[in-house]
Amino acid sequence: MIQRFILRLVAHLDGPLMGLLALLLLISTATVFSASGENTDRVVAHLTNMGVAFTALLIMSHIPPQRLMQFALPAYVVGLLLLLGVALFGVVVNGSRRWLELGITRIQPSELMRLAVPMMLAWYFHYKQETLRGRDFAIAALMLVLPVGFIAKQPDLGTSLLITASGFYVLYLAGLSWKFILGAAVAAGSALPLAWNYLLHDYQRQRVLTLIDPASDPLGAGYHIIQSTIAVGSGGLAGKGWMMGTQTHLDFLPERSTDFIFAVFSEEFGLIGNLFLLLLYAAIIWRGLWLAAGATSLFGRLLSGAIVLNFFTYAFVNMGMVSGILPVVGVPLPLVSYGGTSMLTVLLSLGIVMSAATHKKLVKT
Repeated sequence: MIQRFILRLVAHLDGPLMGLLALLLLISTATVFSASGENTDRVVAHLTNMGVAFTALLIMSHIPPQRLMQFALPAYVVGLLLLLGVALFGVVVNGSRRWLELGITRIQPSELMRLAVPMMLAWYFHYKQETLRGRDFAIAALMLVLPVGFIAKQPDLGTSLLITASGFYVLYLAGLSWKFILGAAVAAGSALPLAWNYLLHDYQRQRVLTLIDPASDPLGAGYHIIQSTIAVGSGGLAGKGWMMGTQTHLDFLPERSTDFIFAVFSEEFGLIGNLFLLLLYAAIIWRGLWLAAGATSLFGRLLSGAIVLNFFTYAFVNMGMVSGILPVVGVPLPLVSYGGTSMLTVLLSLGIVMSAATHKKLVKT
């Protein structure tokens, strides 16, 4: 009886992907333990976050895609209304209007849109798959631009760019023409001077300038990049050893449990450790794309593909930021950085990928 219950409970989980995720989470726990200065309370909280996030993955893997589709439009509309509420009544913190006060709690609606936008676009293309035309891509692009515009205005350039990427992945997987992609890329490149002068805020321009020359402000804007690149480089070939990183344990490295945890890992495990971590991420992405390709509906394929490619984007942006090849933005390293929201979002999303690959074919709604 118990065995049958367990088999039903894990019926929609993908064994290879779960094994890869377990290995990554083991690495995460060891790195958080070191980065936090052997803080057992931080590790317990991290393990608790994992448990909650895994429970969300397990539940989501049992929700059929056709049921999930029913929430795509409501989630998108509610998210837009919340973003409008932020624009009109949002709470300003450190010069940014990103939060909405609801009395008992404060929420950041842009986090909802990270999943709601690709869900909405996947639903739209699933609905239009038999009569898909060029204008449908234009309508889908408008659906993407609306929330991105609200979020960029807050301002939150990092989140707006990441949501743009997730929406673009759906458009691309739905068959967006390469001519349009190249044309949009050329247009975006041509508009960079205008964006620099009229769209970017002073602190955003400062981040780009700091990336080019961190030494121009070594104790201010350039401090994060300088310290993280020192940590990454000092790891050498094999690293200094677990819990032996000097940049970490002498408190030179900022945000070492969260955004800059890759620098901690690099210093302690070196190039060899980094290559292993990159291969592990590549294996997770490959397996995720394989599951996405096997989804039995267009909605499942588009949403799963966008989720997996977005997972890649987050990892690439974080590693690029820590290594000094991208500006510093608040993007955690997926499933490695400490943080409950990020852990929950990633594992819940991967639960959707497993659900789409294991449930029966959708009936068009």
